[in-house]
Amino acid sequence: MANEDFWQSILNIIHQGFTQNGLSKLEEYAENFISQQLIYKRFSPSEQHGCIEGGTNHVIASLLAGAEVEPDKLSAPKGSFKREQQCGETQAERIEQWAKKTGCWIENTDITIPELLGTEIAQGGEAHVYDNGTSLVKVIGLDYFVQPILALDRITLHNAYFPATRMIVLGFGRNSDGMFNIIVEQPFIQGYRMDDKEIAEYTTKLGYQLINPKNWTFATERIYLSDMHDENVIRSTKGNVFVVDCDIRINTPELRIGGTQILTNEIEWRT
Repeated sequence: MANEDFWQSILNIIHQGFTQNGLSKLEEYAENFISQQLIYKRFSPSEQHGCIEGGTNHVIASLLAGAEVEPDKLSAPKGSFKREQQCGETQAERIEQWAKKTGCWIENTDITIPELLGTEIAQGGEAHVYDNGTSLVKVIGLDYFVQPILALDRITLHNAYFPATRMIVLGFGRNSDGMFNIIVEQPFIQGYRMDDKEIAEYTTKLGYQLINPKNWTFATERIYLSDMHDENVIRSTKGNVFVVDCDIRINTPELRIGGTQILTNEIEWRT
């Protein structure tokens, strides 16, 4: 199947309202993705593995978000923030429709998640965090990313580059303000905070260059890595370092820190 035919198939499934046949086809595509018969050129091979590690929900949502947004849904000028918002709204609506059909949608995450897991134990700039025993459940908003595809990329990249604290996508929902959420599970790590110098030494050893110490930003030509502060990087009692949270993206020229990557949704079938 050619690249154009694949994405048209995804759009057909969306336009037909996620029929049973459409849902079966999405599951088939996810299996092809997981077996790496379907190669998603947006990612390197290790990054595609990171997407797989997020689970089937993550893979399917990434494909739904990756399909082109129809021109009739984009009234704002190209390159404008409003147009980015319109893309994000369309992606979120697609994922919502699919998630409701498959049972991984949670109504009003502000109420439902605390009812299931109890009181919130932490809150960051984009996520609410809940104790789930040996793991944490995070309800992640789109504040930093606007478009679901970029938030899903973040999970993919985290899993690829920091697999010890991989995120598994449990489902999706909206909060009491109607804002789209991604619900993930992640291991709970007991340990100690590291200072900025220790974090910088650890990250540069991984091959990243320190770009801006004021907002804990590092980069390679391929990866933008930020928010690497003492609440997000933990040293365990055994001395191992764990990145539990960060702002990680494909480093495109638009980020203006030496990135060389161009975002693409091209796929290829391995014969």
